[in-house]
Amino acid sequence: MTQQAPLRWDRKMQQRLARGEAAALGELYDRFASLVHHLAYRVLGEEEAADRVTRDVFAHVWENPGSFDPKQSSLRSWIAALTHRQAVHRLRQSTAVSVDEGAGEGSPADIELKIRHASAAARADYIVTAMPAPLRDALELAYRERRDYREAAAALGVTEDEARRRLRLGLQLLSTAHDAAPRASSPPGPGRAR
Repeated sequence: MTQQAPLRWDRKMQQRLARGEAAALGELYDRFASLVHHLAYRVLGEEEAADRVTRDVFAHVWENPGSFDPKQSSLRSWIAALTHRQAVHRLRQSTAVSVDEGAGEGSPADIELKIRHASAAARADYIVTAMPAPLRDALELAYRERRDYREAAAALGVTEDEARRRLRLGLQLLSTAHDAAPRASSPPGPGRAR
């Protein structure tokens, strides 16, 4: 698939949504609902809250298809950014309610730290799911199956140098999850995946 194919699909999907094609929303939901739910769950840690965020994100996409700009990001990244923003907003709301009711513990700084940690975990998950399969496979062998680069090379059928390269690139991508975790004052914009 060429680099232009996903961009073309994104533009066509946006046009279909703007025309009010319910089938387009269904296709979009089928393609991205598990990503949205997973990212929301990573931030919120609750199934019901993640379900609500998933509904909210797709409702926003349906009601505001023009707010997506294919020149700034892919549709996948835009939806991930919407999800992150919605989940963090919901987490702040629920934490504020807990603190007001005396059930929550922690200062505003503790709450923001919790949000940053949840955001970094969600971003790491997004990075892993979005990275090319060869990098993801190498990381999974190394970290889930505890194989060293030699064993990973044998399992993948590549040279040891190639296995090391894949692991290094995968780790470099993952390292951006923590570095890019938003601060309380700078939530992601619609064109940036967080």
